[in-house]
Amino acid sequence: MIVVDDQVMVRAGLCAIIGSQDDLEVVGEAGDGVAALELAARAEPDVVVMDVRMPGMDGLSATALLTASERPPRVLVLTTFHEDAYVFAALRAGASGFMLKDSDPADLVAAVRTVAAGEAMLSPAVTRRLIDAFATGQVASARPDDPRLAMLTPRERDVLVHLATGLSNAEIGEVLGIAAGTVKAHVNALLPKLGARDRVQATIVAYDLGLARPGGGNTPTR
Repeated sequence: MIVVDDQVMVRAGLCAIIGSQDDLEVVGEAGDGVAALELAARAEPDVVVMDVRMPGMDGLSATALLTASERPPRVLVLTTFHEDAYVFAALRAGASGFMLKDSDPADLVAAVRTVAAGEAMLSPAVTRRLIDAFATGQVASARPDDPRLAMLTPRERDVLVHLATGLSNAEIGEVLGIAAGTVKAHVNALLPKLGARDRVQATIVAYDLGLARPGGGNTPTR
């Protein structure tokens, strides 16, 4: 993986934390988005740990280009509480995870492993910020006639509603009275219909479409 941050000391610390793990290898580091793209093209990393605010090309633009590349890496974005606009745009650009910069080293390592395994993750604090932003109108929802809604079966909509609250497949299955394996099958079916690469992007789409509402008011299709 590669680490991208414009602050040398921060970058060195991240490399040291991640590189200290036997199963994780840092193959390079970059100080801005342009350097990150050039390095990724050469090293072909599985994961890119990406800062948001950097001079020149920022992490948002770099994330969009990386995830649209021929061999896209998984991107784990490091953010702070006052970078919400970047976070939402980067989610839509294909980022697979978000961590706060003040997270514990162990949480950072766990997040890298999760993203490397092909899963998506949001720290609880970032998830709360995301939900609050939809609640206050900072992030606009899509039109109710969005064609993506018509592509989902009623059961897929039910699963998506509960997925957006952060429930696991097993927890969704318990709520809906179906097996966890069946939930997984529905998730695998709904992701391509929504144009979502993983559960994080599916959560964004659920809020976009108005299927998920902050404050626990999510209503499954009957």
